[in-house]
Amino acid sequence: MDFALSQEQRQIREMVSEFVDNEVVPRAREIDETDEFPADLVDQMADLGLMGMPFPEEYGGAGLDYHSYAMGIEEISRGSGGLGTVVAAHISLAGNMIYEFGDEGQKETYLTPLATGEDVGAFALSEAGAGSDVPAMKTTAVRDGDEYVVDGDKLWISNGAVADTVVLFAKTDPDAGGKGISSFVVRPDEDDGFHVEGTEDKLGDKGCPTTELRFDDMRIPADRRLGAEGEGFVQALKTLNGGRISIAARGVGLAQAALDEALSYAQDREQFDQPISDFQAIQHKLADMDTKLQAARMLMHRAADLKMRDEDFIKEAAQAKLHASEVSREVANEAIQIHGGYGYTKDFPVERFYRDAKLNEIYEGTSEVLRNTIADRLLD
Repeated sequence: MDFALSQEQRQIREMVSEFVDNEVVPRAREIDETDEFPADLVDQMADLGLMGMPFPEEYGGAGLDYHSYAMGIEEISRGSGGLGTVVAAHISLAGNMIYEFGDEGQKETYLTPLATGEDVGAFALSEAGAGSDVPAMKTTAVRDGDEYVVDGDKLWISNGAVADTVVLFAKTDPDAGGKGISSFVVRPDEDDGFHVEGTEDKLGDKGCPTTELRFDDMRIPADRRLGAEGEGFVQALKTLNGGRISIAARGVGLAQAALDEALSYAQDREQFDQPISDFQAIQHKLADMDTKLQAARMLMHRAADLKMRDEDFIKEAAQAKLHASEVSREVANEAIQIHGGYGYTKDFPVERFYRDAKLNEIYEGTSEVLRNTIADRLLD
């Protein structure tokens, strides 16, 4: 994709890449083993402007275009899949909800500290019985004067245990299905009744706490609602559509990391008195891995370009996320195969890439749901 990048975009990518190589890659194994939120790395990224990449400078952001943002997520994910999720959920979901649907006062109050990295954001949509079927959610927000009273539970919330600002979805009209869902800004440190129930022990994506949240008679001011009552479902769909570009970027970054390790290992590892990279079987694997990776990267940039042009990009974002998700798993799998028995051990990072990659096919739209989305657009 270098041929299409401006000098500024290349410089941004190089800056993030240097940070990742120097600060994230050396810590990636530790993050994976301890599963602790790397607050110090998040602070460093905030200093570099990476926690507010696509937001306007007037709100504390870096004012980057969506190509640069996608490349930023790609590079961060190349270093650590968990850290990539931290930033993607913070920006694409929590931050974008407030940027797109908040009023000016809400942007100044809640988006600015997110964009500067002073605060960390989370997006509380999913529930135990409402994953792909969002209108099935049970969490309610009942109006009581100048407040809403929230009761319910959320599950699978990235950054949920560390977030300073949570964008929460709840039913304001339980009988209206998807049209009865509204969205709110929640401040865990300020709002009594906000409870972190626990953090999931996951296959991968370590360092990003995936949390169950509970709300018991939680009262929040009515001026924390984003937009009008009943608009939450449409807001969520629009936000997730844009977020799929960042998950595509996470997939591209993980695939790049796996390819880099496979290339290095294949040229160092000798069998039958020659590097295994001399064998055609290995060369074909490497060729297929790179071809899949480049196609995924182009789909990511295509969706980003349409978003920047303010054109419809629902199908393109779904295709980018679907393809990059599957490619990340396939490339990581082949990287393990090239490493042979060593690839199945934790002495080499390729097994981590494989575990991190699998999540891409599940969150922010499963591969099955995305195929439905793509087909619906084709048949419309």
